[in-house]
Amino acid sequence: MTHIAGHERSQALLLPESLDEYVGPENPVRFIDAFIDGLDLAAAGFVRVTSKATGRPGYDPKDLLKLYIYGYLNRVRSSRRLEAETNRNLEVIWLLRHLKPNFKTIADFRRLNHKAFRPVFRQFVLLCRQMNLFGRELLAVDGTRIKAVNNKDRNFTRASLTKFIELADAKMDDYMKRLDECDAAEAKTGGSRVKNLAEKITAIHGRRTRCKEMLAHLDKTGEDQISLTDPDSRAMAAHTHVAVGYNVQVAVDVKHKLIVEQQVTNQVVDMGMMTQTAEPAKEVLGVETIDVVADKGYFKIEDIEACETAGMVPYVPRPQRGPSVKAGLFRKDEFAYDAESDRYTCPAGQHLHPYTSSLLRGLKKTNYVNKLACDNCKLRHLCTNGKFRAVSRLENEAVLDRMQARLAKRPGVLDQRRETVEHPFGTIKQWMNQGAFLMRGLEKVRGEFSLTALAYNLRRVLNIVGFSDLMAALAA
Repeated sequence: MTHIAGHERSQALLLPESLDEYVGPENPVRFIDAFIDGLDLAAAGFVRVTSKATGRPGYDPKDLLKLYIYGYLNRVRSSRRLEAETNRNLEVIWLLRHLKPNFKTIADFRRLNHKAFRPVFRQFVLLCRQMNLFGRELLAVDGTRIKAVNNKDRNFTRASLTKFIELADAKMDDYMKRLDECDAAEAKTGGSRVKNLAEKITAIHGRRTRCKEMLAHLDKTGEDQISLTDPDSRAMAAHTHVAVGYNVQVAVDVKHKLIVEQQVTNQVVDMGMMTQTAEPAKEVLGVETIDVVADKGYFKIEDIEACETAGMVPYVPRPQRGPSVKAGLFRKDEFAYDAESDRYTCPAGQHLHPYTSSLLRGLKKTNYVNKLACDNCKLRHLCTNGKFRAVSRLENEAVLDRMQARLAKRPGVLDQRRETVEHPFGTIKQWMNQGAFLMRGLEKVRGEFSLTALAYNLRRVLNIVGFSDLMAALAA
């Protein structure tokens, strides 16, 4: 018995097969095609939507957008690889109707339309809302660091520049001293050692001059660091394993782990980012109030207060930091505050009353002290290394007391945050293999991540509701 044999490659078919037969009825490319065809790309901000009356015809932005969404959905982001897919991938050939743009055209489209990708992401989020895929009760906010197109050796901080200038000065002094010593022996050595020293001095002097110029630029702009390849990228914290990159912020609805809002910033820390990430998500979901949970990296009293003012209920654990924590003494949260009597009760049961006041970041700061009680306290060695213990309180610190009470009633919300928001980051970095950006510049990187978030949401929705329901919602 023989094996199943295919057609001869040189055989001419009288009735060739239709390309549409190669793409199944529930293939995701059919949704991509219908979704993009239903968008108003001119309103989204895409360029060259309307073709010119004269000149060489260009590609329709809808076709190139379809190609990029397909590519990000299938872990193909490079313009050269996308060009290759247009020649060999039947799904892409079907999607583009045999169009074969070159890599330069594909790359230019992403570069020129980076600001327009965010409205496309927003349109898909609205479609998900129409399908009731958002619980609209709890948002999990978190950030991750993604590598930029900038090597760590091409990033300089104010401290590193200052240190190199000091080392360069010391080396130049040493070389100059050795150069003087070699003058006497120049006839014997033929001048080769002197020549090498002169070359080293010239090289160090050139690097020192460049460092001085960069340091002057930092002084002029007020920045703390400078990146040469991607000027907008920044050196991130060491524990993130990302040397130079960007800080990606997302707000994820806990019902199906879908990204509601996303943004990219070059701010190194997450502190102060909760409200500006969660508030746009609240507006998109169309709710008057919503719970928001974040980790302790977002703990900032002004941000938490702004979150409440914007109609959201924040849940952020208080980080254990400060000189008392470092010294192993009683923490501030071990002192109970009574709002009615305006006093603190220490672990020894003594009351601390208002003592002095000052301003901190424009807010009134009050120190609570009880010197007499501290003099004879048996727990003093566990409380302070000084003569007495002072506990400070800001005028708006009641917002932290309310949040601490909410966390005590709902301790599981922190585990819920981790289970929710780590899913998108894990999927994007591992399964989608997008642990590094391809573009340079903050605005372009933002556009690139909008495509990433859209592809993640699309993959999630296809797994949750299926293709037919998704197409039905699109037609509604």
